[in-house]
Amino acid sequence: MMKKQEETRPRRVRNDILLIAVLLLVAAVGALYLFVFRGAGNTVTVTVDGQLYATYALSDTVEVDIDSGDGTNRLIIRDGKAFVETASCPDGICVAHRPIFRDGESIVCLPNRVVVTVTSREQTDAPDIVV
Repeated sequence: MMKKQEETRPRRVRNDILLIAVLLLVAAVGALYLFVFRGAGNTVTVTVDGQLYATYALSDTVEVDIDSGDGTNRLIIRDGKAFVETASCPDGICVAHRPIFRDGESIVCLPNRVVVTVTSREQTDAPDIVV
């Protein structure tokens, strides 16, 4: 009985290593997809406390102060990128965030309840759904 357990131990270790390698490969392919194939957005949407505050084109040059009632964030859109230059929040995580420009990227300031999101919206006046 002891010999059988000793013989299956190398097989189990080999299978564990193979499983870990496959999971790492799947994670690498997913990360590659997110960073390489996700396109640049063209619109910046700002929400305050879950309500739409403003929408700006990413191609414009904009400097705007966003007053949320709890504090103020200064949003800068320049060279096709958006970033928060200053914020009245105590932690400043939103200020330390790198500029965003890809579809789906966001900068969030929780203390001031401000969310800045890049989206890809086509500039058409047609409805999204026709019934």
